[in-house]
Amino acid sequence: MKLKKQVTVCGGAIFCVAVFSLYLMLDRVQHDPARRQSAGNFPRSQISVLQNRIEQLEQLLEENHQIISHIKDSVLELTDTGAISPSGHLPFRSANGSWVLPFDGRPTFLSVKPLDCQFALGRRSQTDLQMLDVYSLLSFDNVDGGVWKQGFEITYEPNEWDDEPLQVFVVPHSHNDPGWIKTFDKYYNDQTQHIFNNLVVKLAEDPRRKFIWSEISFFAKWWESADVHKQEAMRKLILSGQLEMVTGGWVMTDEANAHYSAMIDQLIEGHQWLEKNLGVSPHSGWAVDPFGHSATMPYLLKRANMSSMLIQRVHYSIKKHFAATRSLEFMWRQAWDIESGTDMFCHMMPFYSYDVPHTCGPDPKICCQFDFKRLPGSRVNCPWKVPPRAITDANVAERAGVLLDQYRKKSKLFRSKVLLVPLGDDFRYDKALEWDQQYFNYQKLFDYMNSHPEMHVKAQFATLTDYFNAVYKAKGVAPGTRPPDYPVLSGDFFTYADREDHYWSGYYTSRPFYKNMDRVLESHLRGAEILYSLAVAHARRAGLEGRYPVSDYYLLTDARRNIGLFQHHDAITGTAKEAVVIDYGNRLLRSLVGLKRVIINAAHFLVIKNKDIYRFYQTEPFLETDDRRATQDSLPQRTLIELESTPRYLVLFNPVEQERLCVVTMLVNSARVRVLTEDGQTLPVQLSAQWVSAVEMSGEVYQVCLFVSICSSILNKVRLKTYTLVSSFRLLSWHASPLWDCMNYNNKYQLVGISQNFNICAPLEKIALILGKNSIRRKDDPQEVRVQIQFLTYGTRPSKDKSGAYLFLPDGNAKPYSQREAPVVRVVEGPLFSEVVAHYQHFQQTVRVHNVPGIDGLSLDITSMVDMRDQNNKELAMRLVTDIQSGDTFYTDLNGFQIQPRRYFQKLPLQANFYPMPAMAYIQDSRYRLTLHTAQALGVSSLASGQLEVILDRRLMQDDNRGLGQGLKDNKRTANRFRLLLERRSNSGKVISFPSLLSHMTSTILNHEVLALPVLPRKHGVPPMHTFAPLAGTLPCDFHLLNLRSIQSRDAHFPSPYTALLLHRLGLDCGLEAQNPGFNCTTTQGQLSISGLFRGLDLQLLQPMSLSLMHSQPPLSNDSSVNLEPMEISAYKLKLC
Repeated sequence: MKLKKQVTVCGGAIFCVAVFSLYLMLDRVQHDPARRQSAGNFPRSQISVLQNRIEQLEQLLEENHQIISHIKDSVLELTDTGAISPSGHLPFRSANGSWVLPFDGRPTFLSVKPLDCQFALGRRSQTDLQMLDVYSLLSFDNVDGGVWKQGFEITYEPNEWDDEPLQVFVVPHSHNDPGWIKTFDKYYNDQTQHIFNNLVVKLAEDPRRKFIWSEISFFAKWWESADVHKQEAMRKLILSGQLEMVTGGWVMTDEANAHYSAMIDQLIEGHQWLEKNLGVSPHSGWAVDPFGHSATMPYLLKRANMSSMLIQRVHYSIKKHFAATRSLEFMWRQAWDIESGTDMFCHMMPFYSYDVPHTCGPDPKICCQFDFKRLPGSRVNCPWKVPPRAITDANVAERAGVLLDQYRKKSKLFRSKVLLVPLGDDFRYDKALEWDQQYFNYQKLFDYMNSHPEMHVKAQFATLTDYFNAVYKAKGVAPGTRPPDYPVLSGDFFTYADREDHYWSGYYTSRPFYKNMDRVLESHLRGAEILYSLAVAHARRAGLEGRYPVSDYYLLTDARRNIGLFQHHDAITGTAKEAVVIDYGNRLLRSLVGLKRVIINAAHFLVIKNKDIYRFYQTEPFLETDDRRATQDSLPQRTLIELESTPRYLVLFNPVEQERLCVVTMLVNSARVRVLTEDGQTLPVQLSAQWVSAVEMSGEVYQVCLFVSICSSILNKVRLKTYTLVSSFRLLSWHASPLWDCMNYNNKYQLVGISQNFNICAPLEKIALILGKNSIRRKDDPQEVRVQIQFLTYGTRPSKDKSGAYLFLPDGNAKPYSQREAPVVRVVEGPLFSEVVAHYQHFQQTVRVHNVPGIDGLSLDITSMVDMRDQNNKELAMRLVTDIQSGDTFYTDLNGFQIQPRRYFQKLPLQANFYPMPAMAYIQDSRYRLTLHTAQALGVSSLASGQLEVILDRRLMQDDNRGLGQGLKDNKRTANRFRLLLERRSNSGKVISFPSLLSHMTSTILNHEVLALPVLPRKHGVPPMHTFAPLAGTLPCDFHLLNLRSIQSRDAHFPSPYTALLLHRLGLDCGLEAQNPGFNCTTTQGQLSISGLFRGLDLQLLQPMSLSLMHSQPPLSNDSSVNLEPMEISAYKLKLC
């Protein structure tokens, strides 16, 4: 708007000068004596006089032209736009070679309150165990510990329990993977349904029997098919405490690759199902199978009102160290917690596995003898060649003594005389016989122990919460409270190793196609939830609920559950059988189609200006989707917009809570296109070719990129018209050899080197790579930072154990990627972006520089299109090599929620130094931070100072002996998307690290793209539309709107009148130079008024809730403000109407 006003003023000034000059010219002709004399001679020579007058007029016009030119140049210098478009349309190239765009220099501001910066700088409460320090301390030598191979010999004195008997809580369980070797449905049909059917009968036979269950996805499926009598029997067991729901999520989520928003969604889905159908709430977390554990999980469980949790898969050296120091139970505190408000009581299982041989005590040979499913004649036996024996009166004394010895030894690893003994394994208790074998034999052992006081033991079946409550009681503290002398821990438990140097860092990248697809689904689900909730609220307010497709709610429910299912620790991890992966993919695709339908239906209602004429017809959609996927394993194809004589309209949906200046891409069938805003202003566009191969352009389809400003969570309308357009893109060159020449436009364009093999001409408006030095610098910073992108490959070991879906076992250091032919390189330069695309045999690398203000223009956009389907036992890596003095320290995120410092340890093998990167990783020194943002979870490391390395894809031909029975051979053509952000630092920072505000925003725009929804042509024309802006103002820019979720009702197809608002206040590092985000950004010290937040809606209820919406606090007054601390996630129940 500022530029438009400047051009208008300058144009007016030029017009006035021109008129005044012509007036002076005429005045001179009228009063000049020489001219009067010539006029007197006119009769003698009319032709001569006329020629003189014409020459004089031409001279005066030339003088006037020079005056106007000088004025114009002065105006251009003042406005710094370079030129004024002769056609009046933007963008255009000025005489000095730079592009003129709207929005440049808009008066925006970034105002972060000083107190909002103090959180990152403040002192943290001390912890007894910091995992980075533990890693520094340990030697990881893997000494043979005897019967407990990865531990040590445990001894005890027989009289240790004379004063306080040992309490033993045996917790029967069955771990059911919702997809792994079999699909979710096949597991249910073959095994899981039988577990539930037997459970209802067998637990009811004896009230002393207990059981726990975790995966609500399976439980809900059984419940829907069970008759009323079975449902009532199951409910009775739960209410009596014989059956406990632990964690209660839709699945037992992966903790490495899953994004925290998806972890919360699946937890809410499970808890909401439990509340609706059973009226129970979980108290304890149970995670026996995720391959490593994130510090995000205890925070989410704490916010969901749970008090205790259990974990299992932790590096065997860590377990040994914690066992030796009796630190297997601890208070798990967030590293950023200033006090102790995030503390969660955590139990770490000490031994190799969660199966029966590794849970009763340190000797698996003995413990296996008490897994009574393995009695002689069973299909399962003990690998140690000593089978179990059924308990009889004749052997019960001896058997009880042997088992008690293991119990006592295990108890020596803990600080209380209360012992947890899980009793189960994968898909156990699916046969009635096993229920009898386990419960009858163990009850005989318990009865014997309990009836002999000299044994000083009390043993019983129990649930997980029974155990935790007994610990709290023994220590004299309330549930969830820190017992005296128990340690406090901060950090996480990656990377997991179960034996030798077998580190489970391969699954951080395995099947990246589906990791990317998952993130696309998560963004669509969030956008659909927000639009649907707003549309239903506005429809109710307008009395049009009967016209609106409220039944779309079942599509939301289906998507919540399918995306939740994919967070399972054998799904998003890429560690399931190929047929199971296809089943997951089909579910995700079905949900994606459904979510797009929810979005276009909600957008249709919200953008119609006159709601009285709104009608919904399922067979006549108002909008098209932005893209389509032909199959579950295909990449998306943008919808083609067919332009004819009548205009086409486009609705743009910005799913994030902040305004954004961004480039939106669409496909059209004409090179003659103009894009207009709602009020008729022409939007800047860049017309580009649509490439059908590395060297061939389509003659029928064109790519149009438009530069727009979209407010928060808004639906904008734009109009497309055919128009004779001077091409706004330029194909500089494409070569089958390295590029060394580049056009120079008055020093405004410089060589941009993406690697040693190619370069790009790009405007240094924001950021550039200088080829000669392989460096990166920002326009406003004369200092260059060396950044080189290399591609490398890892092989796998030639013998013994090899890399597979879980394990990364490389054959040494990575080798440079090479191919015989030089890559085909294509360079495009235009007003909105410039890019270089390099086509290699196994990947296509695109690096784009956006020449636009705002967040888009402050980082490099990188896409790696990888296709490894003809490779055997290869892993492709992208390495950033810089001169940043990062030393051995780097930083990765945990679930997109928080940052975890990492350290490269030379004492560990290469594969142990890789960590999960769900959202970002960075390196830094005292001057700079370089962050690699990612749109899909991948494995990352920093193997040397100044380096960041990410594994892009892996194709492995064999199983890695972790139960899958397959390699990774079903690779897809996969697009890995990144943003590379360079920031100046102004302080050295603390051990606790946070992203900058710019980094948070960059991650958000990368993972939540603007959706461009074409309006379908209609016979009678498109009805009037308007921009829909749901928020009366903008959220503070350190607030993230996690979700606006319609809460369930009793009818699965319809929502209740209530909506859940989930907010996350971000932790910020203000020690990085603030950049103009392109919109007004302020913080408010955590204060937010909800009552005036939603435009056109009244707030009738504001009630704080637990994270999973099961526990409520007293409602607040409707005009109350809410207050969030940095890093806090909070949930509220709203009623909007």
